[in-house]
Amino acid sequence: MRSLQEAHGNEKRYKASDEELLEFYEQMLLIRRFEERAGQLYGLGLIGGFCHLYIGQEAVAVGLQSALDSTKDSVITGYRDHGHMLAYGIDPKVIMAELTGRHSGISRGKGGSMHMFSVDHRFYGGHGIVGAQVSLGAGLAFAHKYREDGGVALAYFGDGAANQGQVYESFNMASLWKLPIIFVIENNGYAMGTAVKRGSAETEFYRRGTAFRIPGMDVNGMDVLEVRQAAEIALDYVRQGNGPVLMELNTYRYRGHSMSDPAKYRTREEVQEVREKSDPIEGAKKELLARGISEDKLKDIDKRIRAAVSESADFAENSPEPDASELYTDVLVERY
Repeated sequence: MRSLQEAHGNEKRYKASDEELLEFYEQMLLIRRFEERAGQLYGLGLIGGFCHLYIGQEAVAVGLQSALDSTKDSVITGYRDHGHMLAYGIDPKVIMAELTGRHSGISRGKGGSMHMFSVDHRFYGGHGIVGAQVSLGAGLAFAHKYREDGGVALAYFGDGAANQGQVYESFNMASLWKLPIIFVIENNGYAMGTAVKRGSAETEFYRRGTAFRIPGMDVNGMDVLEVRQAAEIALDYVRQGNGPVLMELNTYRYRGHSMSDPAKYRTREEVQEVREKSDPIEGAKKELLARGISEDKLKDIDKRIRAAVSESADFAENSPEPDASELYTDVLVERY
Protein backbone atom coordinates (compact mmCIF):
# COMPACT_ATOMS: atom_id res chain seq x y z
CA MET A 1 0.00 0.00 0.00
CA ARG A 2 2.94 2.34 0.61
CA SER A 3 5.16 1.21 -2.25
CA LEU A 4 4.17 3.96 -4.69
CA GLN A 5 4.62 6.71 -2.11
CA GLU A 6 8.02 5.28 -1.24
CA ALA A 7 9.00 5.12 -4.91
CA HIS A 8 7.90 8.73 -5.31
CA GLY A 9 9.93 9.74 -2.26
CA ASN A 10 13.04 8.07 -3.67
CA GLU A 11 12.88 10.10 -6.88
CA LYS A 12 10.68 13.16 -6.59
CA ARG A 13 11.23 15.02 -9.84
CA TYR A 14 11.16 14.05 -13.49
CA LYS A 15 14.49 14.45 -15.30
CA ALA A 16 13.21 16.65 -18.11
CA SER A 17 15.39 17.78 -20.97
CA ASP A 18 15.57 21.50 -21.69
CA GLU A 19 13.14 20.98 -24.59
CA GLU A 20 10.64 19.12 -22.39
CA LEU A 21 10.78 21.72 -19.62
CA LEU A 22 10.32 24.49 -22.18
CA GLU A 23 7.25 22.67 -23.49
CA PHE A 24 5.82 22.30 -19.97
CA TYR A 25 6.50 25.99 -19.31
CA GLU A 26 4.80 27.00 -22.54
CA GLN A 27 1.74 24.85 -21.86
CA MET A 28 1.34 26.23 -18.34
CA LEU A 29 1.79 29.79 -19.58
CA LEU A 30 -0.83 29.22 -22.27
CA ILE A 31 -3.33 28.05 -19.65
CA ARG A 32 -2.53 31.06 -17.43
CA ARG A 33 -2.88 33.65 -20.21
CA PHE A 34 -5.98 31.94 -21.64
CA GLU A 35 -7.72 31.91 -18.27
CA GLU A 36 -6.81 35.53 -17.60
CA ARG A 37 -8.41 36.48 -20.93
CA ALA A 38 -11.46 34.34 -20.17
CA GLY A 39 -11.87 36.25 -16.93
CA GLN A 40 -11.80 39.52 -18.88
CA LEU A 41 -14.40 38.28 -21.38
CA TYR A 42 -16.60 37.15 -18.51
CA GLY A 43 -16.40 40.65 -17.03
CA LEU A 44 -17.47 42.07 -20.39
CA GLY A 45 -20.51 39.80 -20.48
CA LEU A 46 -19.25 37.73 -23.41
CA ILE A 47 -19.15 34.57 -21.29
CA GLY A 48 -22.37 33.69 -19.50
CA GLY A 49 -23.28 31.29 -16.72
CA PHE A 50 -20.59 29.95 -14.44
CA CYS A 51 -16.88 30.14 -15.24
CA HIS A 52 -14.29 28.34 -13.10
CA LEU A 53 -10.71 29.41 -13.81
CA TYR A 54 -7.62 27.20 -13.43
CA ILE A 55 -5.14 29.95 -12.55
CA GLY A 56 -2.55 28.55 -10.14
CA GLN A 57 -3.27 24.88 -10.79
CA GLU A 58 -1.57 24.63 -14.20
CA ALA A 59 1.18 22.19 -13.17
CA VAL A 60 -1.36 19.49 -12.33
CA ALA A 61 -2.95 19.16 -15.77
CA VAL A 62 0.31 19.71 -17.67
CA GLY A 63 2.35 17.33 -15.54
CA LEU A 64 -0.19 14.52 -15.64
CA GLN A 65 -1.43 14.78 -19.19
CA SER A 66 2.06 15.04 -20.64
CA ALA A 67 2.62 11.49 -19.37
CA LEU A 68 -0.49 10.00 -21.03
CA ASP A 69 -0.67 8.05 -24.27
CA SER A 70 -2.97 10.20 -26.40
CA THR A 71 -3.78 7.26 -28.68
CA LYS A 72 -5.50 5.19 -26.00
CA ASP A 73 -5.81 6.86 -22.57
CA SER A 74 -8.95 8.76 -21.55
CA VAL A 75 -9.59 11.75 -19.28
CA ILE A 76 -12.62 13.03 -17.41
CA THR A 77 -12.89 15.97 -15.00
CA GLY A 78 -15.27 18.37 -13.29
CA TYR A 79 -16.33 21.82 -14.39
CA ARG A 80 -12.90 23.51 -13.99
CA ASP A 81 -11.96 22.03 -17.33
CA HIS A 82 -10.44 24.64 -19.69
CA GLY A 83 -6.88 23.99 -18.51
CA HIS A 84 -7.13 20.25 -19.01
CA MET A 85 -8.22 20.70 -22.61
CA LEU A 86 -5.40 23.13 -23.32
CA ALA A 87 -2.92 20.71 -21.73
CA TYR A 88 -4.21 18.11 -24.18
CA GLY A 89 -3.17 20.35 -27.07
CA ILE A 90 -6.69 21.26 -28.16
CA ASP A 91 -6.92 24.48 -30.21
CA PRO A 92 -7.47 27.51 -27.91
CA LYS A 93 -9.79 29.04 -30.54
CA VAL A 94 -12.42 26.30 -30.29
CA ILE A 95 -12.20 26.33 -26.48
CA MET A 96 -12.71 30.10 -26.31
CA ALA A 97 -15.53 29.85 -28.84
CA GLU A 98 -17.19 27.28 -26.59
CA LEU A 99 -16.82 29.57 -23.59
CA THR A 100 -18.63 32.31 -25.46
CA GLY A 101 -21.36 29.95 -26.67
CA ARG A 102 -20.48 30.01 -30.37
CA HIS A 103 -21.24 27.37 -33.00
CA SER A 104 -17.54 26.95 -33.78
CA GLY A 105 -16.88 25.89 -30.17
CA ILE A 106 -15.70 22.39 -29.40
CA SER A 107 -19.21 21.44 -28.21
CA ARG A 108 -20.86 23.69 -30.81
CA GLY A 109 -21.59 26.32 -28.19
CA LYS A 110 -23.97 24.15 -26.19
CA GLY A 111 -21.63 23.11 -23.40
CA GLY A 112 -20.10 26.41 -22.41
CA SER A 113 -17.47 26.63 -19.69
CA MET A 114 -18.55 23.61 -17.66
CA HIS A 115 -19.38 20.95 -20.25
CA MET A 116 -16.66 20.74 -22.86
CA PHE A 117 -16.14 17.41 -24.60
CA SER A 118 -13.94 15.92 -27.32
CA VAL A 119 -14.35 12.32 -28.43
CA ASP A 120 -11.40 12.75 -30.82
CA HIS A 121 -9.09 13.55 -27.91
CA ARG A 122 -10.71 11.02 -25.54
CA PHE A 123 -11.68 13.89 -23.26
CA TYR A 124 -15.07 13.10 -21.72
CA GLY A 125 -15.96 16.34 -19.91
CA GLY A 126 -16.50 18.79 -18.13
CA HIS A 127 -19.22 17.73 -15.56
CA GLY A 128 -21.29 20.02 -13.38
CA ILE A 129 -22.50 17.53 -10.76
CA VAL A 130 -19.89 17.41 -8.00
CA GLY A 131 -18.19 14.02 -7.92
CA ALA A 132 -20.30 12.47 -10.68
CA GLN A 133 -17.34 12.30 -13.06
CA VAL A 134 -15.58 9.84 -10.73
CA SER A 135 -18.17 7.13 -11.36
CA LEU A 136 -18.11 7.89 -15.08
CA GLY A 137 -14.33 7.63 -14.96
CA ALA A 138 -14.67 4.15 -13.46
CA GLY A 139 -16.90 3.35 -16.43
CA LEU A 140 -14.23 4.55 -18.84
CA ALA A 141 -11.71 2.34 -17.07
CA PHE A 142 -14.09 -0.63 -17.30
CA ALA A 143 -14.37 0.00 -21.04
CA HIS A 144 -10.58 -0.01 -21.37
CA LYS A 145 -10.37 -3.33 -19.53
CA TYR A 146 -13.31 -4.87 -21.43
CA ARG A 147 -11.84 -3.90 -24.79
CA GLU A 148 -8.30 -4.86 -23.75
CA ASP A 149 -7.02 -1.72 -25.46
CA GLY A 150 -4.27 -0.97 -22.92
CA GLY A 151 -5.75 2.41 -22.03
CA VAL A 152 -5.85 4.06 -18.61
CA ALA A 153 -8.59 6.42 -17.42
CA LEU A 154 -7.67 9.58 -15.52
CA ALA A 155 -10.49 10.92 -13.34
CA TYR A 156 -9.95 14.36 -11.79
CA PHE A 157 -11.97 15.68 -8.87
CA GLY A 158 -11.50 18.18 -6.07
CA ASP A 159 -11.12 18.08 -2.31
CA GLY A 160 -14.79 19.00 -1.93
CA ALA A 161 -15.94 16.21 -4.24
CA ALA A 162 -13.77 13.77 -2.27
CA ASN A 163 -16.51 13.67 0.39
CA GLN A 164 -19.21 12.49 -2.02
CA GLY A 165 -20.61 9.00 -1.55
CA GLN A 166 -20.38 7.88 -5.17
CA VAL A 167 -16.62 8.44 -5.03
CA TYR A 168 -16.23 5.56 -2.57
CA GLU A 169 -18.60 3.30 -4.47
CA SER A 170 -16.34 3.90 -7.46
CA PHE A 171 -13.22 3.20 -5.39
CA ASN A 172 -14.68 -0.13 -4.29
CA MET A 173 -15.67 -1.26 -7.78
CA ALA A 174 -12.38 -0.11 -9.32
CA SER A 175 -10.33 -2.00 -6.74
CA LEU A 176 -12.53 -5.11 -6.79
CA TRP A 177 -12.27 -5.39 -10.58
CA LYS A 178 -8.70 -4.03 -10.82
CA LEU A 179 -9.77 -1.32 -13.24
CA PRO A 180 -7.06 0.71 -15.01
CA ILE A 181 -7.79 4.11 -13.48
CA ILE A 182 -5.94 6.86 -11.67
CA PHE A 183 -8.15 8.88 -9.34
CA VAL A 184 -6.71 12.41 -9.12
CA ILE A 185 -7.72 14.71 -6.27
CA GLU A 186 -6.84 18.33 -7.08
CA ASN A 187 -6.70 19.61 -3.52
CA ASN A 188 -6.75 23.40 -3.80
CA GLY A 189 -7.52 23.79 -0.12
CA TYR A 190 -10.98 25.32 -0.22
CA ALA A 191 -13.47 23.23 -2.26
CA MET A 192 -16.05 25.92 -3.07
CA GLY A 193 -15.24 28.15 -0.13
CA THR A 194 -14.73 25.97 2.92
CA ALA A 195 -11.20 25.24 4.10
CA VAL A 196 -10.26 21.56 3.99
CA LYS A 197 -9.77 21.30 7.75
CA ARG A 198 -13.32 22.60 8.33
CA GLY A 199 -14.99 20.19 5.89
CA SER A 200 -12.98 16.96 6.02
CA ALA A 201 -12.20 14.69 8.98
CA GLU A 202 -9.28 13.16 7.05
CA THR A 203 -7.35 15.96 5.37
CA GLU A 204 -4.65 13.73 3.88
CA PHE A 205 -6.74 12.69 0.92
CA TYR A 206 -4.23 10.26 -0.58
CA ARG A 207 -5.07 7.94 2.35
CA ARG A 208 -8.75 7.81 1.42
CA GLY A 209 -8.32 4.68 -0.72
CA THR A 210 -6.72 2.58 2.02
CA ALA A 211 -9.95 0.82 3.01
CA PHE A 212 -10.31 -0.31 -0.61
CA ARG A 213 -6.69 -1.46 -0.96
CA ILE A 214 -5.89 1.43 -3.31
CA PRO A 215 -2.33 2.78 -2.92
CA GLY A 216 -2.07 6.54 -2.53
CA MET A 217 0.44 9.20 -3.53
CA ASP A 218 0.96 12.62 -1.94
CA VAL A 219 2.29 15.01 -4.59
CA ASN A 220 3.27 18.69 -4.73
CA GLY A 221 0.90 19.93 -7.42
CA MET A 222 2.77 23.24 -7.77
CA ASP A 223 5.86 21.61 -9.28
CA VAL A 224 5.31 20.33 -12.82
CA LEU A 225 8.36 18.05 -12.70
CA GLU A 226 7.23 16.42 -9.46
CA VAL A 227 3.76 15.90 -10.92
CA ARG A 228 5.19 14.34 -14.07
CA GLN A 229 7.44 11.97 -12.11
CA ALA A 230 4.54 10.87 -9.91
CA ALA A 231 2.47 10.29 -13.03
CA GLU A 232 5.16 8.00 -14.46
CA ILE A 233 5.11 5.87 -11.30
CA ALA A 234 1.31 5.69 -11.13
CA LEU A 235 0.85 4.90 -14.82
CA ASP A 236 3.46 2.14 -14.74
CA TYR A 237 1.67 0.52 -11.78
CA VAL A 238 -1.76 0.69 -13.40
CA ARG A 239 -0.59 -0.48 -16.83
CA GLN A 240 0.82 -3.63 -15.23
CA GLY A 241 -2.73 -4.65 -14.31
CA ASN A 242 -2.49 -3.87 -10.60
CA GLY A 243 -5.69 -1.83 -10.43
CA PRO A 244 -6.31 1.78 -9.42
CA VAL A 245 -4.12 4.46 -7.83
CA LEU A 246 -5.25 7.49 -5.83
CA MET A 247 -3.15 10.63 -6.28
CA GLU A 248 -3.53 13.76 -4.16
CA LEU A 249 -2.15 16.82 -5.95
CA ASN A 250 -1.74 19.66 -3.46
CA THR A 251 -2.28 22.85 -5.41
CA TYR A 252 -3.84 26.31 -5.09
CA ARG A 253 -6.21 28.49 -7.07
CA TYR A 254 -5.54 32.23 -7.08
CA ARG A 255 -9.09 33.21 -8.02
CA GLY A 256 -12.36 32.37 -6.32
CA HIS A 257 -14.19 29.10 -6.86
CA SER A 258 -15.89 30.71 -9.85
CA MET A 259 -15.98 34.20 -11.33
CA SER A 260 -18.91 35.02 -9.05
CA ASP A 261 -16.93 34.17 -5.90
CA PRO A 262 -15.17 37.10 -4.15
CA ALA A 263 -13.13 34.59 -2.07
CA LYS A 264 -13.50 36.47 1.21
CA TYR A 265 -12.77 33.28 3.15
CA ARG A 266 -9.01 33.83 2.75
CA THR A 267 -6.69 36.81 2.96
CA ARG A 268 -4.92 38.57 0.12
CA GLU A 269 -1.69 38.00 2.01
CA GLU A 270 -2.21 34.24 1.84
CA VAL A 271 -2.73 34.29 -1.91
CA GLN A 272 0.25 36.58 -2.44
CA GLU A 273 2.50 34.33 -0.36
CA VAL A 274 1.65 31.33 -2.55
CA ARG A 275 2.29 33.39 -5.69
CA GLU A 276 5.69 34.48 -4.41
CA LYS A 277 6.88 31.15 -3.03
CA SER A 278 5.16 28.37 -4.99
CA ASP A 279 3.89 29.60 -8.36
CA PRO A 280 4.33 26.71 -10.84
CA ILE A 281 5.14 28.93 -13.83
CA GLU A 282 7.64 31.09 -11.98
CA GLY A 283 9.25 27.93 -10.60
CA ALA A 284 9.70 26.49 -14.09
CA LYS A 285 10.98 29.84 -15.33
CA LYS A 286 13.65 30.00 -12.62
CA GLU A 287 14.80 26.50 -13.48
CA LEU A 288 14.99 27.30 -17.18
CA LEU A 289 17.05 30.41 -16.49
CA ALA A 290 19.35 28.37 -14.25
CA ARG A 291 19.85 25.94 -17.14
CA GLY A 292 21.03 28.76 -19.35
CA ILE A 293 17.83 29.46 -21.30
CA SER A 294 17.85 33.17 -22.12
CA GLU A 295 15.38 35.66 -20.70
CA ASP A 296 14.75 36.88 -24.24
CA LYS A 297 13.64 33.42 -25.35
CA LEU A 298 11.14 33.21 -22.50
CA LYS A 299 9.85 36.69 -23.33
CA ASP A 300 9.37 35.60 -26.94
CA ILE A 301 7.33 32.61 -25.76
CA ASP A 302 5.13 34.86 -23.63
CA LYS A 303 4.65 37.25 -26.54
CA ARG A 304 3.69 34.42 -28.88
CA ILE A 305 1.22 32.99 -26.37
CA ARG A 306 -0.41 36.35 -25.74
CA ALA A 307 -0.89 36.72 -29.50
CA ALA A 308 -2.43 33.24 -29.75
CA VAL A 309 -4.81 33.97 -26.88
CA SER A 310 -5.84 37.30 -28.44
CA GLU A 311 -6.45 35.46 -31.71
CA SER A 312 -8.65 32.94 -29.92
CA ALA A 313 -10.68 35.75 -28.33
CA ASP A 314 -11.12 37.49 -31.69
CA PHE A 315 -12.12 34.20 -33.30
CA ALA A 316 -14.72 33.60 -30.58
CA GLU A 317 -16.19 37.09 -30.75
CA ASN A 318 -16.50 36.93 -34.54
CA SER A 319 -18.01 33.43 -34.66
CA PRO A 320 -21.79 33.01 -35.05
CA GLU A 321 -24.03 31.68 -32.31
CA PRO A 322 -25.63 28.26 -32.84
CA ASP A 323 -28.76 28.12 -34.97
CA ALA A 324 -32.00 27.65 -33.04
CA SER A 325 -32.38 24.20 -34.62
CA GLU A 326 -29.37 23.03 -32.58
CA LEU A 327 -31.70 22.87 -29.57
CA TYR A 328 -32.96 19.57 -30.95
CA THR A 329 -29.62 17.91 -31.73
CA ASP A 330 -27.44 15.81 -29.42
CA VAL A 331 -30.38 15.10 -27.14
CA LEU A 332 -30.42 11.37 -27.82
CA VAL A 333 -27.47 9.09 -28.61
CA GLU A 334 -26.91 8.90 -32.35
CA ARG A 335 -24.03 7.55 -34.42
CA TYR A 336 -20.54 8.84 -33.61
